[in-house]
Formats: sequence, structure tokens, C-alpha cells
Amino acid sequence: MHRVEHVMGFPVSLRVDDEHVGAEASDGVFAWLREVDARFSPFRADSEVCRLDRGEVARCDVSADLGEVLGLCEEYRVATGGAFDVRLPGRGLDPCAVVKGWSVQRAAELLKAAGARRFVLNAGGDVVAAGGPWRVGIRHPEQADKVCTVAELTDGAVATSARYERGDHIIDGRTGRAATGLLSLSVVASSLTVADTVATAAFAMGADGVEWAAARPGCEVFAVDAGRRVFRTEGFPVAAAQAA
Repeated sequence: MHRVEHVMGFPVSLRVDDEHVGAEASDGVFAWLREVDARFSPFRADSEVCRLDRGEVARCDVSADLGEVLGLCEEYRVATGGAFDVRLPGRGLDPCAVVKGWSVQRAAELLKAAGARRFVLNAGGDVVAAGGPWRVGIRHPEQADKVCTVAELTDGAVATSARYERGDHIIDGRTGRAATGLLSLSVVASSLTVADTVATAAFAMGADGVEWAAARPGCEVFAVDAGRRVFRTEGFPVAAAQAA
């Protein structure tokens, strides 16, 4: 089964290789992602996030899902000394940096509950996979038609934060300015919740974020800094042909 839809502002592709898993499993995945977009988007005036930001919903009354997301946001704000912050001055509440990985990981759990054992779910370049090996190309930060490495996943996730798609869009919450110390940073972890949030948080920290991300439990890192130097942790799962 192979299906692609545009959800939450980016393409989401799903491939499931288990013949016994029917279309209803993919229906559930994309229904969940559309629900997340409706509830958590900072660009929809009627979303729970926007209503909370306007004070129409009290913090103590938010849904369990939003409460979990906000808890993760605060955890990473503290862990980065404020570099990662979803409440920047002059901007509304924007938890998208956590919501994306969290929601796609939840979608992967829905697939597993439906009996899927071998699948790959790609959300705008961030990937959660099971039943591999799967080879996932990490895009070159300056040459769109090239990859700078290829990761091999069996059961896990990889996420990349970079400047090539949306420019200098990641803000260092400590300074209020765009984070420019890195060109790209990829994280491999057991879940996309962790991989995506750590990648974004580390990117916001600039060059210091590489060491910070590498020290996070269960995280492996591949990064290119603004000086075009490459950093790779020893355990980053480079595909065999790339590692040779």
C-alpha cells in the first residue's frame, strides 16, 4: 500500500508492505493528522492552540493531548536554556516544532496497532519506520539534488532541521534572532517525537547544539555547520555503502 496526501502544510507519504493491512489503517493515519492540524495549528483561528493563546481556554482546561505537547515544549525550553521556545516575543503560541514529530509518531503507533510490521511514514522529510532495513537519504544542505549521507533505519526515526526549505525560520529564543550557526542537523532516535524535537531544539542553539543533541539519551547526530564542517556521532547509522 502506498498513499500520499498534503497535510499540515507538507506532503505525507505512507508505504506499508504488510499485505494483511488494509486501507482502513491508512485512513486512520491521515484522519488523525487532519485532526491534529485542525486542533493544534497556530494558523487556524478556531484551533485549540489559538483559543488557548487568546485566553479563551484556561491552561488547566486544555485537552490531554495539548497538555502533553505543552509539557514537551517546556521540557525542551528548560533543557536548551531558552533557545527552544514556542512563545517568542511578538508572536503567538506556536508548538509546531513539537506537534509534527509527536503527531506522526502517534500515527505510526496507530499503524502498529492495526498490525503493520513493515512500513515507512515520511512527513515532509522526517521519517519513522519499522521492519527495516530502510535507507533514508539526508538532503545536502546546499545542493537540492544531492544527499550528504544515507541513514539506515530498522525500527526508529530520523528528522532534520535545516535552512534550505524555509530559510532562517528557526529562532534562538535567547536572542530573538534567527539561528544561523548550522546549515543542517539530523537526529536518529527511537521515536520521531524525540528526533524531530531534538533536531529543532539543537538547531536553535547554533553550533553548540551539536554536542547538546549528541548527549541526549538515545540520539545519534549528523550535522553540517555554517563553516561547512561535518559532524557525525559514532553511532549514527550510516548505510553500508556510504560508510565505506
